[in-house]
Amino acid sequence: MKRILIRVSYDGTDYHGWQAAEGQETIAGNINRALKALTGENIEVAGSSRTDAGVHAAENLAVFDTASTVPPERFSYALNTFLPADIRIIGSKEVPEDYHPRFLKTEKTYRYRIQLGEMPDPLRIRFTWHISYPLDISAMQEAAEKLKGEHDFRAFCSVHTDAKTTVREITCIDVSPVSDEVHITVKGYGFLYNMVRIIAGTLVETGRGRIEPSGITEILDSLDRGKAGPTAPPQGLCLMGIRVL
Repeated sequence: MKRILIRVSYDGTDYHGWQAAEGQETIAGNINRALKALTGENIEVAGSSRTDAGVHAAENLAVFDTASTVPPERFSYALNTFLPADIRIIGSKEVPEDYHPRFLKTEKTYRYRIQLGEMPDPLRIRFTWHISYPLDISAMQEAAEKLKGEHDFRAFCSVHTDAKTTVREITCIDVSPVSDEVHITVKGYGFLYNMVRIIAGTLVETGRGRIEPSGITEILDSLDRGKAGPTAPPQGLCLMGIRVL
């Protein structure tokens, strides 16, 4: 047996998230079926990040064990022949048998895209949250600065989380105008369920003037999900990459 690490890119619009689930179309479920078709083995791929329904990835990491004679670096090409066009294996290699990206210290980068303007762009509707009202980017940037560092992010977490602790560290957060879009880029060692989408929703509320930038500290201290902004819709969120430290 050998362990293979794959880098996976996907448009998550038409999928119920990463995690394989009976009766639902998922990213991992499609990869598992592709592995079965390629190797004849019943293999369950294990991903580093379990992205939610409708969320995309420029690069997610996953591993699987196989006795196949396919050369490790050729798995990416071979699997793609069995996968739908909106899921691509962009790289593959052999790693030690105890290697698992979910249990290694990693830094993940997420980006949330907002399209501004009177009308949504149909060519970007699958990948951006369209907002027709103006946003105060400076206020959003000021608010974002208060989220940097280690905090208890319970207020920025779905109430359905099963995490043992809600303390997380954001190593970098940036709010940048890019043409008619606003990009919220967040880096950290780990994230809570819906955390980045709640951060995005809260920063948008700040940009609308509904939350003062200084109020972010109060929201963090409250540990109350009801104090933060709404959960931004999934299509604007993309896992940009995972760096193993």
